[in-house]
Amino acid sequence: MPLDMWWFTGAACSLLTAAAVLLRAGTPGPGAAAAPLPQCVALLRGGRRAAVTVALVALQQRGVVTHGRAGTVRIDGWGTAVRDPLQLAVRTSLRRPAGIRVLLTVPRVQRALEALHDQCAAEGLLRPARRWRTARALLCAVPLTVATGLAITPGSLPQTMASAVPVAGAVALWFVPRQTPAARRLLASLHEAHPLPDRPLRGTASVPRVQMSVALHGDRALELHLPHFARGGGLLGRGSRDGGIAPPEPSSGGVSCGGP
Repeated sequence: MPLDMWWFTGAACSLLTAAAVLLRAGTPGPGAAAAPLPQCVALLRGGRRAAVTVALVALQQRGVVTHGRAGTVRIDGWGTAVRDPLQLAVRTSLRRPAGIRVLLTVPRVQRALEALHDQCAAEGLLRPARRWRTARALLCAVPLTVATGLAITPGSLPQTMASAVPVAGAVALWFVPRQTPAARRLLASLHEAHPLPDRPLRGTASVPRVQMSVALHGDRALELHLPHFARGGGLLGRGSRDGGIAPPEPSSGGVSCGGP
């Protein structure tokens, strides 16, 4: 039986179905009901840069880092022991002053961010990385399959119109966010519970509240609570300067992780 456009349309629909299955949100894990870490909240709201910003804020509050020259952050003291994986990765990457965009390129920081992604995925807040990448590849294949069919075997008008359906479906699924509905509900509830305060929070007891405020409100919270550190360290997202040289990785290296 010779191939006609229906074969290609059917193949495109199969690819679309497989992508839709992969993009289904998972069930929140047992830790999803616990109070989320500010870095996880920042990752959900603003991505990797936001998570590293909160890690820098936490280190600054503990007296470990301060702002340097030309929009960089530098070590100010070792403070207390740092156990959080992302904060530890950021601290050990600051052998020389570096800006936040430089820190985001350091392999050990990237590995810590991957682990944070995995943690959020295990709690049902982000779609798992492998499923996300596979689904996106399948969505890219849908219009390519339809275009190949139209090039090889020009179909009738009904066949051509039918082939537009999986393409439209692929475009719609492309805009499905990496966040799950559970993550959006969590962020909404946290915004309600932690509105941006009218005045800066001060004192030891306010340390976790400042981190959560920055995680939820980004630049506005930085300018309110830590204006000098935010501006001097190049943490603000609007036209901030970001200098520094990427610190060298140790020769022994570490175990690398996969993509985002």
